[in-house]
Amino acid sequence: MGPAHSLSGAAAWLGVGAAATAAGHEMPWPVLVVGALVCAGAALAPDLDHKSATISRAFGPLSRILCEIIDKLSAAVYKATKKPGDPRRSGGHRTLTHTWLWAVLIGTGFSALAVLGGRWAVLGILFVHMVLAVEGLLWRAARVSSDVLVWLLGATSAWILAGVLDKPGNGSGWLFTEPGQEYLWLGLPIVLGALVHDLGDALTVSGCPVLWPIPVGRRRWYPIGPPDFMRFRAGSWIELKILMPAFMLAGAAGGLTAVGVVG
Repeated sequence: MGPAHSLSGAAAWLGVGAAATAAGHEMPWPVLVVGALVCAGAALAPDLDHKSATISRAFGPLSRILCEIIDKLSAAVYKATKKPGDPRRSGGHRTLTHTWLWAVLIGTGFSALAVLGGRWAVLGILFVHMVLAVEGLLWRAARVSSDVLVWLLGATSAWILAGVLDKPGNGSGWLFTEPGQEYLWLGLPIVLGALVHDLGDALTVSGCPVLWPIPVGRRRWYPIGPPDFMRFRAGSWIELKILMPAFMLAGAAGGLTAVGVVG
């Protein structure tokens, strides 16, 4: 479900920060914070192919229309590329947007937009992912709030964080240091968030076709996952009582390691 996806996304980026510190390439704290929030938001994005998903409701009519387009596109791609072993299906949920290729393409697209579009493109990217991060991480509060309040919080957060990142040494040119490559790194937490979402879905009873378009036997949309006895239903007690607290602990440990408190 959305909250677990967002928590896992944030924890994953904080883990990247910890790994970077351990390797001697400490991540600036604004990149750590912004990356974690962007990754938390991006971890909701693959479910844009489902009309009841958080992301499909997060931006009003715009996201609902986009959801319908993505669902139809995903269903068409599934039908056009399936192999004899793949079952027939009518909808596109958990197909195209739940693959490694989609994650890479989306991340690459956002990186290019950030570099070519300048400050307003960066603000737009941050706004979208801040809104999704609020919806995912603060789901109880977001559900009782109006969409406008959530959008205002997302816009305010995006404006403040972009201002912090723009200051010298705070990370706009992190990792990619050549002139004109500022914010090229923004695509990385987006790719990671999508992949973490897919791996989370792979733990559920339905599995997830992360490997597409790589065929597995007679199937191109093979739903990878652990053995059946290790799988669970989305929203079950395992997710709520075990995985979500584990993501919180992992994120806290990663964040503290990344800033040098633990090491």
